[in-house]
Amino acid sequence: MTEIVRGTWVVAYRELLRFVNERSRIISSLAFPLMFLVIFGAGFGQIIGSLAPGVDFIAFMYPGIVAQAVLTSSLFAGVSVVWDREFGFLREILVAPIGRTGIVLGKAIGATVTAMLQVLLMLVLAPILGVELRLDIVLELIPVVVILALGLSGLGILIASFMTSQQGFQLVIQLLIFPLIFLAGVFFPVDNVPDWLAVISKVNPLTYGGDAIRQIFLGTLPGIGVTIGDHRVMLIEEIAIIGGLGVLLLGSAVVAFNRRD
Repeated sequence: MTEIVRGTWVVAYRELLRFVNERSRIISSLAFPLMFLVIFGAGFGQIIGSLAPGVDFIAFMYPGIVAQAVLTSSLFAGVSVVWDREFGFLREILVAPIGRTGIVLGKAIGATVTAMLQVLLMLVLAPILGVELRLDIVLELIPVVVILALGLSGLGILIASFMTSQQGFQLVIQLLIFPLIFLAGVFFPVDNVPDWLAVISKVNPLTYGGDAIRQIFLGTLPGIGVTIGDHRVMLIEEIAIIGGLGVLLLGSAVVAFNRRD
């Protein structure tokens, strides 16, 4: 148990240092979601108009972009695993007395802290974009981001456990990340689409993360949200879904990493 705790702390601290010391990564992590907000918001905002009373397209899209930032940052935990394997660092820490489970948890926690820092940077943009920001919103947002980031980082590490090169991993992630984003209700309500597309969206874990963040910012509004049958999925239920999927993904990542490496 001590080895797992030690490994978790050491690896998480290293991941955080890497993020802080890479200015280009900090800039790009903020520029990527900002680009979506500016391009899609300016391009479609006037055309689409209000999606609900008092909710324009940018206000609708902003919580989804926050979830998107969590996704891209969390999946970087997998990039880190592949990078360490390719350059030999992973072999060095595997022989250290820190435990393989600790390595996975450390990568996941490091990615989660990084995701939280990116979200806090994005919150600075909320008043500029006309999105209401209050202290209670921030306090409710933090646990949702943590749970979502841990689960998605588990997905990244799970995929990375089977990859041997950065090029292969990045190809898989590129094939995965855009369907996850576009089918998560970031740019359109998932219930106002064809039935087959709604089914795919509702098995996407990012859908529930994005909608949970949207409920925190906007509350429960008619015409916006995720419904299963006639039931509107509420915030606490979405947190439970995200948490369950997170435990499954992170547990699978631990098992796969221990078997592979």
